Amino acid sequence: MTISAPHWDLTNVYPSLESKEFKAAVEDYKKQVASFGKFFKNKLSKAGPKSKARELAPLIGEAIDRINKIQTLSSTIFPYIYSFVTTNSRDKVAMKTLSEMEQASLPMSQLFTQFTAWVGVNAQKLGDVVKLNPSAKAHAFMLKESAQQSKYLMSEIEEQLAAEMSLSGGNAFGKLQGSVVSQMSVEFELDGKVEKMPMPALINLRSHPDEATRRRGYEAENIAWEGVKETLAACLNGVKGETVVLNKRRGRKDAVHSAIDAARLDRKTLEAMLEAMKDSFPMFRKYFKSKAKKIGKKQLAWWDIFAPLGKTDKVYSYEEARDFILENFEKFSPDLSMFAKRAFDENWIDAEQREGKRGGAFCTEVQGLKESRILCNFDGSFDQVSTLAHELGHAFHNECAYQANKTVLQQLTPMTLAETASTMCETIITEAVLATTKDPQEELAVLEAQIQGAGQVVVDIYSRFLFEKEVFERREQSELSADDFNDIMERAQKATYGNGIDEKYLQKFMWTWKPHYYSSGLSFYNFPYAFGLLFATGLYAIYQQRGEAFVQDYKNLLASTGEESAAKLAKRFGIDITTRKFWDDSLAIIGKRIDRFCKL
Repeated sequence: MTISAPHWDLTNVYPSLESKEFKAAVEDYKKQVASFGKFFKNKLSKAGPKSKARELAPLIGEAIDRINKIQTLSSTIFPYIYSFVTTNSRDKVAMKTLSEMEQASLPMSQLFTQFTAWVGVNAQKLGDVVKLNPSAKAHAFMLKESAQQSKYLMSEIEEQLAAEMSLSGGNAFGKLQGSVVSQMSVEFELDGKVEKMPMPALINLRSHPDEATRRRGYEAENIAWEGVKETLAACLNGVKGETVVLNKRRGRKDAVHSAIDAARLDRKTLEAMLEAMKDSFPMFRKYFKSKAKKIGKKQLAWWDIFAPLGKTDKVYSYEEARDFILENFEKFSPDLSMFAKRAFDENWIDAEQREGKRGGAFCTEVQGLKESRILCNFDGSFDQVSTLAHELGHAFHNECAYQANKTVLQQLTPMTLAETASTMCETIITEAVLATTKDPQEELAVLEAQIQGAGQVVVDIYSRFLFEKEVFERREQSELSADDFNDIMERAQKATYGNGIDEKYLQKFMWTWKPHYYSSGLSFYNFPYAFGLLFATGLYAIYQQRGEAFVQDYKNLLASTGEESAAKLAKRFGIDITTRKFWDDSLAIIGKRIDRFCKL
C-alpha cells in the first residue's frame, strides 16, 4: 500500500541553493567569521590572566554576542543545505555546496576552540566578569563549562590541524556511509508486485503484519548489507580511529569520558542508570516471551520484534496520523497542540519514503526563522506515528527556547536532555489512548507499541552501548573487519536480549545503517535515549500527580536545558538521578505496563 506523505517546505528560508539570497547569506557568514578572527587576534588574545576583570568583561561580552550572531546564521545555512542532502543524496549541487560550507566553517570552528582555551586561561576571573557584563552573566554556565572543558584541548596548532583533517577523515567517512546507505535499494515482492524498495522502506517491513513478509525483508536486508559491509567497515574504522587518536591527544580517559561530559553527566549517574537497565532485562524478556506466545511462536526471531499486535489491519493515512497526534497533544497542553498544528500546516515535515533519502528520522532547527524541520519515513504504521510525535517533541523543545528568547549558546542542550520532550510526546499519545480505549485489540496494539519502544531504548540501546564500547577498546589496537563488527554486535545482542530472542536470528548488521556510530565528534549516541525515556517517564508520573500545574514548569525546564547540568535540572522536580532509586522507579512503571500486556 502506498502512503501519501508530504515533502518539507524551506522556501521561506532561501529560494534555492543557487539563489542570490543564499549566496549573500554565505558571504555574510564568511565576513562575520573574518571579523571575529580579527577581533580575537587584535583584542581578545592580548588580554590574559594579568588583565583586570573590568577589562575582560566587555571583551567576553562582545565575543559572546558575535558568536551568537554567527552561530544563528550558521544554524540557518547548514540545515537548509542538509534539507537537500538528506532527502536526495544524488543532488550534486547540494553535496558540493555542503563541502564548500564545511570548508568555510572551519575558521569558526577553530576560533571557537581558541575562545574556549582563552576562557580556560582566564577562568579565575570569570566570577567577577559575569557581574560586570550582561551578556557574560546571561551565559555564565556556558563560560564555566568552557573553562572546565578547556583542560581537554590540544595545542592551538594541533586543534587547527585536527579540524582541517576531519573534513577528509572522520567527517568524510560519515558522509560516505550516509550516501552508500541512502542510495541502496532492493528488488522486493510485496503484495504480489515486485518493486524496487529503498533501504528505509525495506527496514520498515519489520512491522509488516505478515511474518513471511517480515522474514523475507530481514533476509533481503542482510543480503544487501553483505554487498556493502567492507565499505561500511572502512567507514566505521575511519571514524572510530580518528576519535581514538584525538581522545588520547586531548587527555581523555576513554571514549566514554568525552560522551558523559557532552551529556553533562558523571560516571556515577551513568553507571546507576546502566545497572538499573541491566537488572530490568528479565522483565523485558518476560515481555518478549509473552509476545512470542501471542503470535503463536515459542520464541521471537529478530524479524518478529516489531511485529504488530492487536488491530494489525490498521494503517494510518498521513492525515489520520496528524489528527491522532493533535488530538492527544491537546489533552496535555493546548500550546503543544497548536504548535504541532503549525508544523503540519506550514509543511515543516518531510515524511515520504523514497530512494536517495536518509533512513530514520530527525529534527533540525532553523535558527534564523526560529522554526524547525522534521524528516521521517512514514509508512502508515503506529510505530511511524509514534516517531512523528517524537520528532515533534524535539521541535516543541526548540520552540520553548525560542519563546523564552534563549540565544544559540544558551540552547546548547546535552544529548541526554535533548530526548526529554521527544520521549514525553511519545508517552502522551500512547498513554492517552490506553486511558480511554475499550477495545482490547486496540489496547493490545497501543500497549505493544509503547513497550516495544521501551524495549528498544532499554535493551537494544544497552546492546549498542556494549557494541560501541568494545569497538573503541579494540580499535585502539588495530582496525576491525566487517566480520569483527558483526561478531561484536551479535554478542552484544545476546548479552542483552538473552533468551527473549532466538539467538540464531539476531541482527549482526545493525551497525551498518545506524548513523549515530559514524560521527567522530559525537560518540555513544545511545545511552542518552535511555536517559530520555526514563527521565520523561519519571516526569510523566509527576504530571499525572500535578496535572495542568505541571505544564508551565515543564516548558521552563525545556527552555533551560542548555544552561544547567542534568542533575541540577532534575532537582527542580525533586528528582535525584545520581542514585539507583529514580531509575528503578521509572523502570517499575514500564514493568507495570508489561504486566498489563502479559495479561491481555
